[in-house]
Amino acid sequence: MLDVTASTGPLAKAAARLCRLLPARAGVLLRGDRAALRLAASDGELSAWFEVPAGVAGAGEVVVARRGLAETLAGLDAPEVRLAVEGSRLAVRVPGARFALPTMGGSVPPPTRVPEPAGEVDGAALRAAAVTVAGAASREPALPIFTGVRVRSAGDRLALLATDRYQLASASVPWRAVGAVDLLVPAPVLAEAARQAGRAETVVVRADADLFGLTWPGGGVVSATLGGAYPDVHLDRLLEVRPECVVEADADALAGAVERAARYGGEHGRVTVQVGDGALVIRASDPLAGEAEETVKAAVQGDHVTRCYQARLVLDALRPFGGHGVVLRIQPDLRATEFTGPAAEELRYLVVPMRVA
Repeated sequence: MLDVTASTGPLAKAAARLCRLLPARAGVLLRGDRAALRLAASDGELSAWFEVPAGVAGAGEVVVARRGLAETLAGLDAPEVRLAVEGSRLAVRVPGARFALPTMGGSVPPPTRVPEPAGEVDGAALRAAAVTVAGAASREPALPIFTGVRVRSAGDRLALLATDRYQLASASVPWRAVGAVDLLVPAPVLAEAARQAGRAETVVVRADADLFGLTWPGGGVVSATLGGAYPDVHLDRLLEVRPECVVEADADALAGAVERAARYGGEHGRVTVQVGDGALVIRASDPLAGEAEETVKAAVQGDHVTRCYQARLVLDALRPFGGHGVVLRIQPDLRATEFTGPAAEELRYLVVPMRVA
């Protein structure tokens, strides 16, 4: 029967990560073997697993509630913890204390099949790109294709794209291809999987017609993909940016001004950005809240224009450029404004302006 001892910190983190990926109150399979403890869970469409080093006194496996295990481990401050099956309980022991979790008679759903490798990417680069791009996806289940991130390989780059129709984020990262990828991956799954995988130096991207996965030393995630045709032609047109005005400013200074003005932007947090000589003027007003106006230094090329935006979308677009400069490429009329870095275009964020009230 299972009897293992492991460092509390890594084990608690592994249990917590499983709960973030699979938040439902269901089971986690614990398997001790070969100097490691493996935690695995699945809901039939999403599978995740993590391994932590452990001293294995007794090999075996057991299923317990993953939320209960995570909460128990999170409350421990002892450096090591022992997990041992005792009858119908999994005993969690530290010096001076014992906690017992009921074992679950059934088993977790069978894990999703792991597809073949399609290539490798740098973990930190994937995390930065995936978390940012996934934030632009829709949260409306009525439009399922917009709840995903388009993951597509193109030569030596892996491209990510997501949109909710009001904002669009696009990024690419270098990768070492073995095969081709062209899939629509659920945005929350990709974002959380990339956060976990980002701790590894190298991440293996796995894909086939229906599945997408990321694996790395000590863990992995595999998910079913979303069906439906993605509107590539329309999105390609959106990415053809033809600005009438280009503005470069400090991203943090601009974000701070927008956030402060948003408090005066009414129910929808509407802010107005006016381009002037060497500056952006951020304004907001509401009959009940009052008015706000703030000037941010900027380098300006082209026409002096005024655009109105939902503050939340502008803040989302500025967040990835924190600590650096940001370039705004403002297009005519109500065409989307592009936010990107001054030195490269690996990340592009588009925000559709609102009609000026």
